[in-house]
Amino acid sequence: MSSKRDELVQKYAAHVKEKFGASPDMNLLEDVAKGLGPAIYNRDASTVSGTDEKELETVKKNFLMKKLGMKDSPELMAGIKKVMDKYGSSERTKYRAVVYYMLAKHFNKESVYR
Repeated sequence: MSSKRDELVQKYAAHVKEKFGASPDMNLLEDVAKGLGPAIYNRDASTVSGTDEKELETVKKNFLMKKLGMKDSPELMAGIKKVMDKYGSSERTKYRAVVYYMLAKHFNKESVYR
């Protein structure tokens, strides 16, 4: 039995493989998707604009600092930019779950979801 979330997680996994050349940790990816709650079903909330500084600041504050418990530092935005660059400017649909998943991996914060 496949749910809408399962379908989305499969889509996210494909992005992790295609855009980042990585084999996704499906448990972590599912946990990140679950953690985002209903936002993953909302077209606007489910994506991140890689060029909108205000939105990147929100990712930093709400995800890296609040969710992952990191202290504000230049490394946080550098990590976000690195993930965005890797996702690629040609990819217009940057899924929030994929961005958060890659940030959790980048900062070795997978344990927050365990």
